[in-house]
Amino acid sequence: MNFEFPFHELPAVMRGPRVERRRVLVGGSAFWGTVVEEGADAGRLRLDDGRLLEAEGPHYLPPVSPSKIIAVHISYSSRSHETRNKPKPSETPTYFTKPPTALNGHGGQILKPADVKYLNYEGEYAVVIGKTCRNVTPDEAWDFIEGFCPALDMGLQDFRDTDQGAMLRVKGADTLLPIGPGIVRGVDLFAQTLRTTVNGRVVQEAHIGDETIWGPHYVIADIARHITLLPGDVILMGTPCHSRSVDAGDVVACEISGIGRVEGTVVAIDAPRASALGVGHAPTDTPEVRRVALGFDERVPEHLKDNLRRAKAGR
Repeated sequence: MNFEFPFHELPAVMRGPRVERRRVLVGGSAFWGTVVEEGADAGRLRLDDGRLLEAEGPHYLPPVSPSKIIAVHISYSSRSHETRNKPKPSETPTYFTKPPTALNGHGGQILKPADVKYLNYEGEYAVVIGKTCRNVTPDEAWDFIEGFCPALDMGLQDFRDTDQGAMLRVKGADTLLPIGPGIVRGVDLFAQTLRTTVNGRVVQEAHIGDETIWGPHYVIADIARHITLLPGDVILMGTPCHSRSVDAGDVVACEISGIGRVEGTVVAIDAPRASALGVGHAPTDTPEVRRVALGFDERVPEHLKDNLRRAKAGR
């Protein structure tokens, strides 16, 4: 496996049986439940109060309540090759943060303001912290993971020129983190394949174990050298190659085999009222913005490019 500090046996969080916890809105109240894995009710959601729900019935809430969301800039070899033309972007990981207000549930709306041209998808897996974590080694870090979620780390790339370092507006706007529908443990993460789809067509694809540069245990140990991670905190573990922009009406999804699928629909909204008054840095369409938003197609597998063209043509 292509990541630092490989382990000799699966950590407890990745050993079966599979358990998936979801949070749903029923009758105006939030409830936790567990997906039934076997038997006649397999696939249904059993709420903690005993009620059984069909998986497609309830309104899904984000299954996390983080004090902070920390994201790795690049942690897949295909993404590094596409953007840096080398299999590893840097000697150690670099990070940015998203505010908790960016959270969005499975099936939610992803808002694209009228003055924004480039809203990009990034399919990822999220790591959810299960207990307070500080000053741990990579081997110890596994014991602080509650589980994993599919996630879409969406970004308003038009703000690259002003927020390239902090990524605050690029990645931090409301609705830009669909996550869930559940937190999953008991699945070997590194044996899974991640796929992002736009209107049902695969536009990103990566075998996680083959492409990972830094595993979550390394990332947690790195961050927790100086920052205390609290229960419910989220770490986004980067995306493979071929992040591209999408438009209103597009349905974007991230599916990870063995773990689950999260989706959202892009919805157009008016530009913020303060923007019309000249408040703040305006969205831009510059060579730097286009470099990231449109990527490097010559370094991307042909089928991903074709699928995105077909997804847009059939919208």
